[in-house]
Amino acid sequence: MYLKEVNTPDLAQEFLQVAVELYKNDSNWIRPLDKDINEVFDAKKNKAFRTGEVIRWILKDEDGKLIGRIAAFVQKKYKNKGDDIPVGGIGFFECINNQKAADMLLDVAKHWLLQREMEAMDGPVNFGERDRWWGLVTEGFKEPIYLMNYNPPYYKELFETYGFNVFYNQICWYLSIDTQLQPKFYEQHKIYADQPAFSARHIKKSQLEKFANDFCTVYNNAWAGHEGNKEMSKEMALKIFKAMKPVMDESLIWFVYYKEEPIAMWINLPDLNQIVKYLNGQFDLFSKLKFLWLRYRKVCKKFTGIVFGVVPEFQGKGVDYFMIVEAANLIQGERQYEELELQWQGDFNPKMLNISRNLGATKSRNLATYRYLFDRTKEFKRHPIL
Repeated sequence: MYLKEVNTPDLAQEFLQVAVELYKNDSNWIRPLDKDINEVFDAKKNKAFRTGEVIRWILKDEDGKLIGRIAAFVQKKYKNKGDDIPVGGIGFFECINNQKAADMLLDVAKHWLLQREMEAMDGPVNFGERDRWWGLVTEGFKEPIYLMNYNPPYYKELFETYGFNVFYNQICWYLSIDTQLQPKFYEQHKIYADQPAFSARHIKKSQLEKFANDFCTVYNNAWAGHEGNKEMSKEMALKIFKAMKPVMDESLIWFVYYKEEPIAMWINLPDLNQIVKYLNGQFDLFSKLKFLWLRYRKVCKKFTGIVFGVVPEFQGKGVDYFMIVEAANLIQGERQYEELELQWQGDFNPKMLNISRNLGATKSRNLATYRYLFDRTKEFKRHPIL
């Protein structure tokens, strides 16, 4: 077995091909769009390069067959609550079921991170935002949602045999659209529906800038400062909404207002993997036309929760229940979708987990973010509870 650093376009293509080779007989795997992977490693597309660096390797056997890959990265803004040491990341790990091969991949990443004065590595994580390519699947080995990692069950043993510990679990939730909400949702809904100062409404594409500003307001009040998140500018929020616009369904994005000030939001998108699975990783002109045709045919029967937030002053007061009932009334009535899968929620955030349980959702899958301490005598600590 031998490693090769990815430093040419041909090797970058082989990096993509590793997954194609390993999953060719796995019916649950959905090949990601090549562009979505490539953009992570493109300094012109990924703002993480402003404060970090990344490297990739592929692993081949003696016959030159692709049998593994890994990426390693450092990023100044990467920090978890309670961290008192510098931590690097590894991700995009793929490997045959062979501990020696896995050890070679993890060792080369570890040594690169040590050279950059890191004292631990987390993985599998993304060189960038946490809403994609994050975590190792340990339960729920089924079709992934868009931009979600997928892996075979044996990866868990490869990581844990190497010496990784679970830093935190990432819990996803499934909900049938026909699910009847609990009575307390309707009780809270009535309280706010009877008060003219409160209102809930879904997004209008014709007012994209207004809703992007509202998103920015709620995000900065609810999330800025949490887990290293920085305050978002209105310009960035609008950029995000413009990027989402081609796939946005107005009935899936909701806000709550108090005296016309945004105080809560629930951002959902159709699960694009329901279309991506027919594109074989490509997004050329033909694939784009196919994408549009399939979207027009409404093959997406599933949507996924991306962001849910309530400003601190209104947390725990039922405005989230008010918003959920308003959204459910419209979505259930339209009958376009059959199921919802909520993006991962950390087991360190019991408040969010309780919201999902109260919705009547059931656990759909578990991913894990692992941590490996380079000083093997140092006490391992899990992510603290929020």
